[in-house]
Amino acid sequence: MSSSPRPERASRTGGWPLRTKLVAAQVVLLAVVCAIIGVATGFALRDSLVAQLDDKLREAAFKIDRDHERLPFPPPPGVRRPGPLDNPGFPPGTIALIRLGDGEFDSQRQPPGSGDREGLSTGVTSQLGTVPSDGRARTLPLDGLGDHRVLSVATLDGDVVTVGMPLADVNSTVWRMGWVLAGVALAGLVAVSLAGALIVRRTLRPLERVAATASRVAELPLHEGEVALAERVPDEYADPRTEVGQVGLALNRMLGHVGSALQARHASETRVRQFVADASHELRTPLAAIRGYAELTRRTPEEVPPRIAHAMRRVESEAVRMTSLVEDLLLLARLDAGRPLAREPVDLSRLVVDTVSDARIAGPEHEWRLELPPDAVEVTGDAHKLHQVLANLLSNARTHTPPGTTVTTSLSTVEGGARVAVSDDGPGIPAGLQAEVFERFSRGDTSRSRAAGSTGLGLSIVAAVVASHRGSVRLASRPGRTTFTVHLPRA
Repeated sequence: MSSSPRPERASRTGGWPLRTKLVAAQVVLLAVVCAIIGVATGFALRDSLVAQLDDKLREAAFKIDRDHERLPFPPPPGVRRPGPLDNPGFPPGTIALIRLGDGEFDSQRQPPGSGDREGLSTGVTSQLGTVPSDGRARTLPLDGLGDHRVLSVATLDGDVVTVGMPLADVNSTVWRMGWVLAGVALAGLVAVSLAGALIVRRTLRPLERVAATASRVAELPLHEGEVALAERVPDEYADPRTEVGQVGLALNRMLGHVGSALQARHASETRVRQFVADASHELRTPLAAIRGYAELTRRTPEEVPPRIAHAMRRVESEAVRMTSLVEDLLLLARLDAGRPLAREPVDLSRLVVDTVSDARIAGPEHEWRLELPPDAVEVTGDAHKLHQVLANLLSNARTHTPPGTTVTTSLSTVEGGARVAVSDDGPGIPAGLQAEVFERFSRGDTSRSRAAGSTGLGLSIVAAVVASHRGSVRLASRPGRTTFTVHLPRA
């Protein structure tokens, strides 16, 4: 439970570009530094202002004590003893309290912006009376007057002088300084963001070139055929003295190794393909001779022992099957070599009708259905090869489904081409085998019932021929429904 927020936080920034992460980290770091500087400066400024205020309090207390020492005590009859702040020279907002040795006290306040002195309330006087007379300044919140810095000292005559000054000006100065620093920091952050984005963009430009090279390589069809892997990171971005240059240099080395491996693979495939083509071509002659001699033995007027006749029929049957396998291998080899096919108009509607009719005769135990559009559908391609595609699909459905299965062949037009679908209501193909059905020598014996042997090349020929026509073939299968869909372009 406690570890769940970590992936969530990682996912929030995981999709950010590196440039954004660097600029954001730079801005956040600068913001933290500015905040630390601002807080430290604020505290330092406040301490300095408070220290100055404490000095003013000591000067005020000394002045009050000095002024009162000059007055006769007790005062002459009819003469009022002046208050502690009656003499000029005290800052606005100053408050003072004098407690005489005989128990009498006098208090005054000089309001800000006014020269008239006023007395202090009983509550404020009581609060000032609680301040220890140790000569230390301290902060005291006074009723109705706000926070004040107060100081109380005992004189040589036994009197106690308590002086206070408001902290409003100090706090106002600190806040003004804070807002100024915040504005300057914000402007600095904006400037750093813009400059950082420009610098990071220029710094990461070589990395973008490396990524662009990798993207171009990723778009190349490396899975088959001859691949000319000429993409490389430019030399100016493959400098081993820089980190990005080391990445570019490593990518160039990797591309060199991959290019060599692809060339070796293509050379091996070419040799294998040539061997298959040569072997298939060379096998056609002896197979034709075997079939001819077997048929000649079967048609001879002399009586042949039953066991010999059965053996010759088996030889002829297997020769026919092997001839079909050789023809399929030779066709695949030619398609792999990229030999061009015939390019002529093909009436796909008539082709579908013919192949379904042939399949109905070959598999009378199945139910064959045909769905055609009202108008003829025509494509450009090799009629013989397209016939083989449809025949292989129908043969696959007949071979790998039980008797009584309904096989439906539908033809329709789509945007830019035609679509042929062969569906059956057989047991279906397991999901684990569907990705391999178009591979060569792939068999679905475990997935659907098998009534006859197969070479495993039928669907691979379908895929190869359709690809040579610049089309596509797809499979969708589940229990009770299997559909092979072929898309062919019109031209």
